Amino acid sequence: TEKFKRLKNEGNDFVKMGEYEEAANKYSECMKLNTEECTVYTNRALCYLKLYKYEEAKRDCDHVLQIEDSNIKAFYRRALAYKGLQVRKKNVAGI
Repeated sequence: TEKFKRLKNEGNDFVKMGEYEEAANKYSECMKLNTEECTVYTNRALCYLKLYKYEEAKRDCDHVLQIEDSNIKAFYRRALAYKGLQVRKKNVAGI
């Protein structure tokens, strides 16, 4: 749990600096230690949204909602992921 906390805090620090790829990697490391901790999934979803990785963000949110079906952050970030996917679809259709 000590390593988990350290990795999560490092991830949070990367987010504050706008280093979303590095932050996502730290959160992924956390998940190897604990798959039930929803915060690291919603945090990684945020990183994926910032990196325009909407499918990955949606997947993380879906995972959280299977564990906590009323997680507001997961609902909100999944909605943003769906929105991003819709915009991408329209852009591809318009090319």
